[in-house]
Amino acid sequence: MSQLPGGVNEVVERALKVAHGVTGFLGDNEARFLALLAASTPADGLIVEIGSFKGKSTVLLASVAAHYGLGQIVAIDPHTSPSPTDPGLPPGDSSFEEFSAALRSANLEEKVEVHRTFSREVAKDWNRPIRLLWIDGEHTYQGAKEDFEMFSPFLASGGVVALHDALHAFEGPIRVFVEEILRSDRFGAAGFVQSIAWGQFRPSDGAAFRKGR
Repeated sequence: MSQLPGGVNEVVERALKVAHGVTGFLGDNEARFLALLAASTPADGLIVEIGSFKGKSTVLLASVAAHYGLGQIVAIDPHTSPSPTDPGLPPGDSSFEEFSAALRSANLEEKVEVHRTFSREVAKDWNRPIRLLWIDGEHTYQGAKEDFEMFSPFLASGGVVALHDALHAFEGPIRVFVEEILRSDRFGAAGFVQSIAWGQFRPSDGAAFRKGR
């Protein structure tokens, strides 16, 4: 996608160590890949996270962004339950206190633009370019598709969309990946890293990648 930035291996491993103690569902290899995307995606714009839970990926992304001067991470999550993808949370429970504590512990509070609301509310007034769109929120088809449709129009050329849990039992992420990325000539290189499905937005030459997709 581009030449890797200086010291990226050390930066990624440091970010992984910072995020290691935060509760979440991101495996180590998935975390490494996500951190690498944050560091090396060749596009201007923001890193936007839809679905923060207790802050594991937020801390990871913010740590990388802080090192390379990439600006604040935009973290969107209502922190409410119950949810079809978090069935273990009792009704009325919230992950927000633990999310906030994770940012404080990592000294990254100033590196994250927090939106404690649903993604559709943030999307109403969204007008900023996105370099990395990390979709890990509502995993139903309707929810994942809505997140993609609301925010993907703001992807900068060369930016990346990554969807978590695309190879798990949830219908949404894999259908969105196949229908909106693999079948679209707006995207170039695409693939999987464990359960993360990803695609690079290349509206000018995506058709050249059709066979590979």
